[in-house]
Amino acid sequence: MPKIIDHDKRRREIVDVAKRLMLEGGFEAATMRSIAAEAGFANGALKHYFPGKDSIIAATFESVLAEMDPEGALDNLDVPEGADPAQVLRDRLRQTMPLTDYAISAGRVLLVLWDHAASNPELAKIYRDFLQRWQSSTVSLLKYAQKGRAQSTDEELDALALEIISITIGANVVNLMHPKGEQVATYHQIIDNIIKRTQG
Repeated sequence: MPKIIDHDKRRREIVDVAKRLMLEGGFEAATMRSIAAEAGFANGALKHYFPGKDSIIAATFESVLAEMDPEGALDNLDVPEGADPAQVLRDRLRQTMPLTDYAISAGRVLLVLWDHAASNPELAKIYRDFLQRWQSSTVSLLKYAQKGRAQSTDEELDALALEIISITIGANVVNLMHPKGEQVATYHQIIDNIIKRTQG
């Protein structure tokens, strides 16, 4: 009986290998040959799952962005009835800030891919769309966090949302020099400060 191959699982495994190679040796380390060898494939076998390196890189980029939003919070603003608005915002900020070893590693891979994305229209669009969703979601969360309080203007909320996104991206950059999470306590303090600002 022919062996049934889970192609989606194989694609995820290939993407995981690409991420690991980039984390260890940078973008140039993730060649088709090295990915195939690390994933246990013969040369050329990767084309059964991805037509070329660009498609592997695009899938890797999307995977890393998904890891920055592991619970799909950017597309799901539903909150439990009666939930504390400040706690909802705190929980969502913790999901996107690099506070765990896993999130720190994902952020490092994302930074490796940035330079390539700048010259690749497909990757650039993927990231722009992600940033747009992130901005919109953060504005909605900030509005919810101010529930029952004086509301900021739309311009103020847009500016604060962009500040939060910029801080998170900056934290990923800082982690390049602090890969063991040495700054995580500071990131928690930053989140607390943001909460205080929304509470007036």
